[in-house]
Amino acid sequence: MQTRLRMVLPDQELIKLYEKMFLSREFEERCAEQYAKGHITGFLHLYSGQEAVAVGATAGLHKDDYILSAYREHAQAIVRGADPRRVMAELFGKSTGICKGKGGSMHLFDPSLNFMGGYAIVGGQFPISVGLAFSARYRGEDRIAACFFGDGAVNQGTFHESLNWAQLWQLPVLFICENNFYGIGTEVHRSSALASIHKRTCGYDIPSEKVDGMDVIAVYKAVKYAAEKVRESGHPYFIEATTYRFRGHSMADPAKYRSAAEHDVWKARDPLPNFANQLLEEGIATREQLDGIEAGCARLVDESVQFAEESPWPEDSAVWEDIYV
Repeated sequence: MQTRLRMVLPDQELIKLYEKMFLSREFEERCAEQYAKGHITGFLHLYSGQEAVAVGATAGLHKDDYILSAYREHAQAIVRGADPRRVMAELFGKSTGICKGKGGSMHLFDPSLNFMGGYAIVGGQFPISVGLAFSARYRGEDRIAACFFGDGAVNQGTFHESLNWAQLWQLPVLFICENNFYGIGTEVHRSSALASIHKRTCGYDIPSEKVDGMDVIAVYKAVKYAAEKVRESGHPYFIEATTYRFRGHSMADPAKYRSAAEHDVWKARDPLPNFANQLLEEGIATREQLDGIEAGCARLVDESVQFAEESPWPEDSAVWEDIYV
């Protein structure tokens, strides 16, 4: 019997990784249903297919580390510890939401979890990540800033400015690019002169590596190693995780720019069933255990939708609150 997974983490922690990936997928798919019903409005960017990155990366970080992301961040907030009920309520625009219904899908934020926001402005999280890393170094804190972003953000000026700043001032930032190959509908090789994104860091003398973003263990090991390097040295590091979103850029995107054959290739690499098969093959979990986990996740998401539906709307006067902090 193979014991490869047991060489990385204890059984219960491995099973927990699967649970978090399944919960993330279930939450996103239910968001799609609620969007179709009109309960969630505005833009909605789903994470289905990319779960191994959020789950593996978060497992490799400390709870005190800062996490920042772009607007495809529901799963990252939940994996970090945000209550799915409050996240769903936020998407519904309800007062019980994680940001009192004022942020919506693209602006989840919970400083109690050191989850320092999803950002709707492409590349908006880069300078904030570097600023948080500077504050950690200035205060002598043992924490780093993990900055998640998509391949579509790497041509923004803030990307280059922030990498330069992080290396020039030797700041503890871990840049994590979730390369799903499409910035909205434009394939990365059509928008970037260097499509191997991790190689861009050579211009800033920042060490980098590429990892399989469909393999939760590969992501965990890469991020754990990189985070320790950043923590010990105080210098930045860069990871490119190649992954794939199974849905369009947003719910408004039918994704006709991708072929069915391409989608099928990546669907065969779905991190959920593939990791489940590993757990079963190595005797770490039984099918009954995984069925129970999946049922529990489905119940939690059901409760989240019900909580959001039954929660009150913000009072009109709330528009004048939280303007200045």
